[in-house]
Amino acid sequence: MKAFLTRKTIIIAAIAVLIAIITIVSVNVFDNGGPVTAVANTVSRPFKSLVSTVARTFESIYSSIYRYDDLQKRYDRAINELNTMTRAHREAEELLRENNMFRALLGFSERHGGFVLEEARVENWSSNNFVSSFTINKGFANSDKQIARGNSVITEYGVLIGQIKEINAMTSTVVSVLDTTFSAGAFVGDQDGSVTVKGDFSLMSQGLLMLDHLEDERIILPGDTVVTSGAGGVLPVGLVIGEVKEVLRHSTGVGRYATVTPTRAIDISIIDVYIITSFDISR
Repeated sequence: MKAFLTRKTIIIAAIAVLIAIITIVSVNVFDNGGPVTAVANTVSRPFKSLVSTVARTFESIYSSIYRYDDLQKRYDRAINELNTMTRAHREAEELLRENNMFRALLGFSERHGGFVLEEARVENWSSNNFVSSFTINKGFANSDKQIARGNSVITEYGVLIGQIKEINAMTSTVVSVLDTTFSAGAFVGDQDGSVTVKGDFSLMSQGLLMLDHLEDERIILPGDTVVTSGAGGVLPVGLVIGEVKEVLRHSTGVGRYATVTPTRAIDISIIDVYIITSFDISR
């Protein structure tokens, strides 16, 4: 077997040498390269075409890969620039929000110079459907002022959103104005005399409060502003709570009540709040 392969190899080599010699002679004898060269060119032409096609295909693939890499780099740069711009936009929005908040708070403080305020942030909201409350990050151990149960909790615009119910070392629980335990004296529109505004279980899920036990002669209209009257001395006078939505009669037919829409929606969008730790009742 090995001898056969050796003989076969010798024969193939000899044929190759013979073809080479004939080709050289043909090139020297004939101007156009000779018949052997012509035959060789004819035979090799499809292969040359194939090689050329393959070469162009690889060149196209290489060019596509290069373009893809270039596009990927451009895409990565664009994403980085977009992320940078997004962060800058968010920072600008936060600065604008804080600026507006401080301007509003300044205006509120100028109108109510007798208020002592403690700044706080909402940490979480109650997930219980039977109460409306939230937790703030101030307690008796980390408060600059002396906070107490019953202190009003307001927004930077002076809108009442709740009262402190429980105080711990580092946090406090605030019941919102929608909670059924909330109740306060209130003035309505231009009417004299204080009425009671309170949370109501049937209205809490609708985000509404109730003005109850309204005398028939009292004129109350939708859109009337509801503010604290200061009755009882726990809450200061003039904190905005909301506005009258509609005036209704009880299902028993006896007595009227009104629903009140809070000026500030009581929801998780509330972040920064202020505690009124003390106020001048003479103002």
